[in-house]
Amino acid sequence: MTTDPTADVLFVCVHNAGRSRMAEALFNRAAQGRYTAASAGTEPASRPHPEVVAAMAELGVTVPERPGRLLSPELADAATRLVSMGCNVEDACPATTTPMEDWALSDPKGQDMDTVRAIRDDIAKRVDALLEELDARAETAAQQRPSDR
Repeated sequence: MTTDPTADVLFVCVHNAGRSRMAEALFNRAAQGRYTAASAGTEPASRPHPEVVAAMAELGVTVPERPGRLLSPELADAATRLVSMGCNVEDACPATTTPMEDWALSDPKGQDMDTVRAIRDDIAKRVDALLEELDARAETAAQQRPSDR
């Protein structure tokens, strides 16, 4: 887990206890240091949802038992990409200049484990696609830089 306020991608949901925590952990694991992710919530919870912790543990991923982080305009603007998990982030940070998208995911809170696993797996697929996009952009940017030869 990163606590870096200048993360490349900021995942946001209401309580920062489910979807955004899963996305942060899955992104950081898959990115292997190429990029960083953080997560926040518009109304942070005191701890992650237990069903989320259990579903992530099945993959060998630990979700820290820390309180959620409050989304602030500064945190949003420090990221290069903001991903909402199906919440109204625009209402909480209407003036953010960070490119934003919404993944429109169901909330795993109180769901049965099969549903939580399905949400987790959907997030993992979206994270993989996002990383492919970021890699392609980085490659294009590198090709457009003048050569130092």
